Amino acid sequence: MKAGLSSAAAPAAPRARRWAAALLALPPAYAGLAVLLMLAAVMRPQLLSAMLLPLIARQAAPLGLAVIGQSLVMRGRSIDLSSGGVIVAVSYLLTSGYFPISDAVAMVACVALGLVVGVVNGALIVKARASAMIVTLATSMILTGCVVALSQQRAPGDAPEFLRELARLRLLGIPVPVLVWLAVLLPAALLLRGTVFGRYLDATGANPQAAALSGIPHLRVIFLGHVASALISVLCGFILVGFVGKGSITLGQDLALNSLAAAILGGVNFGSGRGGMAGPAVAAFMLTFLFNFLTSLGLGEPGRLMLQGAIIAAAALAYSLNRK
Repeated sequence: MKAGLSSAAAPAAPRARRWAAALLALPPAYAGLAVLLMLAAVMRPQLLSAMLLPLIARQAAPLGLAVIGQSLVMRGRSIDLSSGGVIVAVSYLLTSGYFPISDAVAMVACVALGLVVGVVNGALIVKARASAMIVTLATSMILTGCVVALSQQRAPGDAPEFLRELARLRLLGIPVPVLVWLAVLLPAALLLRGTVFGRYLDATGANPQAAALSGIPHLRVIFLGHVASALISVLCGFILVGFVGKGSITLGQDLALNSLAAAILGGVNFGSGRGGMAGPAVAAFMLTFLFNFLTSLGLGEPGRLMLQGAIIAAAALAYSLNRK
């Protein structure tokens, strides 16, 4: 009888070790979200209600979208810090009435702007071999400066009614911004897993020199990543403008750094994507839930800014530790 018990227990130990190893291999965002949900269940159970949880997910949608674009460029050993400027420009184009065009034409103009930004960023990084951080940060500053200058003559106004209705609408109980997030997330995950582009992106991130010697168009892959990231930033702008209901020259300014932190906490590092697309999505929801949780505990804006800085520093530390 004892021999039977010991033989049954023997396979259980390796299985438990495999499970433990698999859990430890998960990106930090999973453990962070689990801890947050447990704390909220004890201290603020209303945050887990069927009414508030979808609203938090709706708030997470812009960051969730931004981190998709950030993850694409980071996997190719690049970075995109231009999303804040793109969102500010989108906000102004849609709400200022500075240009006498319809809402539909304004949205098309925003998409064209995103395409131009992505092409300029990608061309400077790929052709001129300029630093991705400097190029995209400069792009953001130029766009923001243009909007600030124009706003001196005409301030941003109300968001188009169509976007405001879309931000409030639910389908089958799920907010439309969350569905938009999923509609971009799932194809992006499939793109990375089952297409030539995904394999080229992984090869480029793993070793750009080896990818070039193998005949992989690694520069084109990086270029397309930046174009996709800029277009996703335009979509973020649409959702944020509809969600807030008004234009603003500061809208989405923290999205670039938060998306960078979410990507790293979700398991995506420069040149690798251990977390796939699920990890960054979990991290985006975790950060949004964390901010809501701390706000419910009475944390003000100064504390929130300090927390954002601490999270970004923690993400940078996690990245450096993963490289060792």
